[in-house]
Amino acid sequence: MNNYETVFILNPVLSDTQIEETVKKFEDFLKKNEAQIVAKENWGLKKLAYPIQNKKSGFYHLFEFKAPGEVITPYEQEFRRDERIMRFLTVKLDKHAIEWAEKRRTRLKAKA
Repeated sequence: MNNYETVFILNPVLSDTQIEETVKKFEDFLKKNEAQIVAKENWGLKKLAYPIQNKKSGFYHLFEFKAPGEVITPYEQEFRRDERIMRFLTVKLDKHAIEWAEKRRTRLKAKA
């Protein structure tokens, strides 16, 4: 099992229900493929650095999860097939990135 982190940007014209459905779809995909979700965050509507599909903003979400390596290719294919997703990036976390992510999560919990 490797540690991964995915950040994806959803189209800003989606309703709250559509956003929840999309996030749940990818969460269910991971669970179905024996992945363990460590953390998920909704970063909300953010302004983009440059327009994507003529949009200047998007809804950002982050998943941090543990999964076997062979899950990533079909997982990313699902992102490419979904027209609600404007961009996504999945990275494999090394031990330093895992420590940093844990520190970030504890800081966020302390603020809340």
